[in-house]
Amino acid sequence: MLVIPAIDLRDGKCVRLKQGDYAQETIYSDFPWKMALDWANQGAQYLHLVDLDGAKTGRIENSTAIKGILDKVKVPCELGGGIRDEKTVSEALRWGIDRVIIGTKAIQDPQWLYNMAIAFPGKIALGIDAKDGKIAVAGWLEVSQITVEQFLDKVNDWPLAAIIYTDISKDGMLSGPNVETTARLASKANSLVIASGGVSTSSDIKNLKVAGVKACIVGKALYDGKMTLADALEAARS
Repeated sequence: MLVIPAIDLRDGKCVRLKQGDYAQETIYSDFPWKMALDWANQGAQYLHLVDLDGAKTGRIENSTAIKGILDKVKVPCELGGGIRDEKTVSEALRWGIDRVIIGTKAIQDPQWLYNMAIAFPGKIALGIDAKDGKIAVAGWLEVSQITVEQFLDKVNDWPLAAIIYTDISKDGMLSGPNVETTARLASKANSLVIASGGVSTSSDIKNLKVAGVKACIVGKALYDGKMTLADALEAARS
């Protein structure tokens, strides 16, 4: 099982939000590249980058911080937040991003998501962020009427690199992930499903693994010291 540390970027800093609320922010580092290098040195094999400003504005806003990370670390990185046109997809990949995560634009224009998956095979991940079973968009500021299952049915045969599922109610709460829903998606999806939101203990990682989930993103638990990356990686191997 793959454990992926998260690096959320806002105003050029590494931060974490509580349940996606921009008013509930904790700053962990003024130098995101140092945080990224630390995770890589501790054994992380993949990193999850999110441009929180970009998620709101619809364009990448933290390019300097992102490039700084890519310049310092050798492990592959995925990037989400503000990627809503082909030019931005191409640009991020040219910087050295391993795969880009498309959320809001994917929900608003599924045909465009399909076109990107075809144009950039193995480089497009779908970000599904949900609240009460409904998909949220625009940096979690808006909740649509589309259910997770409905959208998965639409895209399941498309050549996506991965599906990142986040339960907003769990994110930043250290209350455990939504194992049942994530496992159900993993059992139905043709692409790799990555659990995100609420992963806070070694037991959470083991529970996801037993349920058939093959990757998870860990954020606040690592930053607050509730779980070390070494413990997370050991749980993933056990």
